[in-house]
Amino acid sequence: MDSDHRKSGTNGAGLFAGFDRMTGKVRRFISETMAEMGRCTWPSRAELFESTILVVVVIVILALFVAGVDEVSRLVIRFITTGKWGVS
Repeated sequence: MDSDHRKSGTNGAGLFAGFDRMTGKVRRFISETMAEMGRCTWPSRAELFESTILVVVVIVILALFVAGVDEVSRLVIRFITTGKWGVS
């Protein structure tokens, strides 16, 4: 078994070299990411608040629309299956 290990050319040094290469890549990625984050234009507090309100309003409108479509679909299916309109 030891001879197979030597023939394959793998040893502990290769493992550590690969680990060093990987940690170097991770460090470089983090460094480049931090630099890019510094170059970004961030919204002001007022812009962020405005955008948040807009998103909440749109979500409420869409929820009401989906609820309306759901209710109409329920009534149509009820009419098709039972022949009755109405709530009860």
